[in-house]
This record gives sequence, C-alpha cells and structure tokens, in this order.
Amino acid sequence: MATNMAAGILRGYRDLMDNQSDVRVKNWFLMGSPFPTIFMCLTYVWIVKYAGPKFMEKRKPYDLRRFLFFYNVFQVSYNGWLFYEGVSRWFGRNYSFRCQPVDYSYNPEAVRVAELCWWYYICKLTEFTDTFSFVLRKKNDHISNLHVIHHGVMPLSVWFGVKFTPGGHSTFFGILNTGVHVVMYSYYLLATLGPNMKRYLWWKRHVTSLQMIHFVVIMLHSFQLLFHESCDYPKFFIWWIGLHAIMFYLFFTEFYKQQYGRSPPLNAIFEKKMN
Repeated sequence: MATNMAAGILRGYRDLMDNQSDVRVKNWFLMGSPFPTIFMCLTYVWIVKYAGPKFMEKRKPYDLRRFLFFYNVFQVSYNGWLFYEGVSRWFGRNYSFRCQPVDYSYNPEAVRVAELCWWYYICKLTEFTDTFSFVLRKKNDHISNLHVIHHGVMPLSVWFGVKFTPGGHSTFFGILNTGVHVVMYSYYLLATLGPNMKRYLWWKRHVTSLQMIHFVVIMLHSFQLLFHESCDYPKFFIWWIGLHAIMFYLFFTEFYKQQYGRSPPLNAIFEKKMN
C-alpha cells in the first residue's frame, strides 16, 4: 500500500512538472526541478543561522566595505535593468492592471517576458549575499527571523512562478519589487561610503515604509482578481502572491515597531480610525 501511495505521489509530481508547467522553461538553468532551489534555500538558512556564526565565533569581523560598495552597485544596476524592462512593457504593450493572462506562446515578446521572470528568480538568489555579509561582519543582530524568512522563501516562491506562470498578472509584483529594491540598495550603497554620508541617510525609515506600502499594493493587485471571474489567470497564484504579501507586511510591521518604537504610518492611520 505504501509503495502504491509513493508511486502515485511520484506520478502526480511528474505530471505537475512535465505536463502542467510551462514547457518553454523546462530546460532552462535550475528550472527542471524545484529541489536544487530548495537545497540552496535550506543551505542558506543553515549557513546564516548555524555554520556562519560558528565560523565567525572566534574571528574578528571582516571589513567588507569595498566589496559591499561594488555589490550594491551591482544590485542597483540589476534591479534597475529589470525595472526598466518591466515598465517599458507595461506602458509599451498594453499591460492590463485589471487582468493580464499569461501568454504561453513562442511569440518573441512572450518568450522575452518569461526570460525576464527567470532573471528575476536569479536576482533573488544573489540576494543571499545580503545575509552572508552580515555574518562575516558579525552583525548578528541584523539577521532577524524576518530577514532570514524573507530571503529564504523568495527564491523558491519565484521559482514556482517562473515554472508555471512566467508573465501575465504576476509580473506586477516583480516589477514593483525591483523598483523598491533600487531605492533600498541605493541607500545601502551610500551607507558604504563612510560616516561622512550619515547625514544624508535620514530616509532609512522611509525605505522601510516604502517596502511595506509595496506589499499592500501587491496584495490588493493580486486579490482583486478574485472578483474578476472571467480572468484567465490561475487562482492558486492569486492566493500564493497575495498571502506572501500579507505575511511579509506583518513581518515588516513588527520590524518597524522594534526599530522605531511606534507603529508604521499605515497602521497608525488604521488605529486612529478604529479609535
């Protein structure tokens, strides 16, 4: 009986991967199976929560300012490129914010959108470096559960998006996310230039607020499809994206309270109305 159950699960898995996914991405790097991405995400968590701190236990913090300068330049450029590519397709090719089905054809533009989704997935993997730099500088107070969950979950979440829905409605959250990351990594870039830049970094709190606002917008953009029955976009991914946005918003709310000792602006507005 157990053997039959295992065989059934395996058949279901193979059907899902081979017949229900987008055939265009099947042979792309890391897209054949979710297990390499799962392995990388679990390895990331193991390194930043256990192996890394243990390795640094009796070592002095590394000075990574020069490396982080170039890393943040890379991230600003990478996210800026994805943001530009995405926005140019929004306004240049009639993207519908109300309902945008996935184009699974081999039309060059549809394939290009799928490729950009894959590059966004790779971008999420490169962001592991954020946490690795904290470990090597012994900034363990920066490695919160929020930070680890956010960076550990996103690559796998995006992998499923690329595998099954590379394009369409869900590109909204990726494009918005890259835009926010341009601002965030620009802040980090300025911070690497030394203490003389400190007076220009007064907007740190606003970067956190911007991240929270973009999660709210993503949630609303995703869940509004639940009231658009005729939209040919998978309901599973509506919930997948929307619930991720809620989860990260709640995590960032707690982070905001811990960092600044008060509720974030959106929460404060709601609390005031409730009272």
